Amino acid sequence: MPYERERMVAMQALLAACRLCRAVQQALTPNALTKADRSPVTVADFGAQAVVSSLLTDAFPNDPLVAEEDSTELLKPENARVRELVVSFARTVAPQLDEMSIIRAIDRGNHPGGRDRFWTLDPIDGTKGFLRREQYAVALALMEEGRPVVGALGCPNLPVYEDAGQSAGRMFIAVRGEGAYERGLDDDGTEWRIRVEDVAQPSAARFCESVESGHSSQGDAARVAAQLGIRNPPLRMDSQCKYGVVARGEASIYLRLPVKKLNDPTRHLEKIWDHAAGALIVEEAGGVVGDVLGKPLDFARGRELSGNAGVIVTNGQLHNAVLKVVQQVLELK
Repeated sequence: MPYERERMVAMQALLAACRLCRAVQQALTPNALTKADRSPVTVADFGAQAVVSSLLTDAFPNDPLVAEEDSTELLKPENARVRELVVSFARTVAPQLDEMSIIRAIDRGNHPGGRDRFWTLDPIDGTKGFLRREQYAVALALMEEGRPVVGALGCPNLPVYEDAGQSAGRMFIAVRGEGAYERGLDDDGTEWRIRVEDVAQPSAARFCESVESGHSSQGDAARVAAQLGIRNPPLRMDSQCKYGVVARGEASIYLRLPVKKLNDPTRHLEKIWDHAAGALIVEEAGGVVGDVLGKPLDFARGRELSGNAGVIVTNGQLHNAVLKVVQQVLELK
């Protein structure tokens, strides 16, 4: 199977990172820094990035990494206690690491991206969900020629679809051309293939969107749902867990609509680590991922999806209908 070793290492890295994240949640009221963009950064963010980066370096020393965090804030004297906690928790799952190797591993994530082979990582996608003890994901993808070829999502708080009796904690994994699979974080590692929901009528669909209104225009999403005749309430959760629930057929539509006009120079540009792993998993499950202009996501432009606007994720059968209504609501046509 192509990328067999990459797939195995990605899963091992995410299992270690998810163990770290759970340990932080259980032991701490999460210690958060405030970055320039005012988003919270936790001990688990830095620790997970250090652990995943270190394991990738051991397995694939020539592969660069594009990741969300760097050590700038962590190294400030006033954040010495947070730094101590990052080292402590990272060593619980990677005891060979010391403080300097952890800092170096975090800062390996400064690669600019592009078309060459590299990994992209969001150590905690949905940090506010993590802080609320709700949904978050560790998201990792291997990129080649501007597209993801291996994608993995670790979702420590996500339950089994329609089975509340099972313990939470899921992982999604996909290799391009090989299908998408789901497994538990805490079981024997048995995987099963997942497929998107077989729904062709928009009125029968369920859509999901971000909890945070600053990430996506929820008002526009509500208008899209109304025009499509969708009766089901939206499924709101943080992080790329939304890609996972679409891939396994729990929802058929995920909308991340621009908050500002597309010609506004201050509009938010999506980061590649926020979508690469999830996009591949949905596509390998039979779905379609693109932007509000009808273009596929272009991961070859650096660390941001600067050639795209918004994100539309569907089960495939509904994509054209959803895209048409989105463009009408956003007055793009």
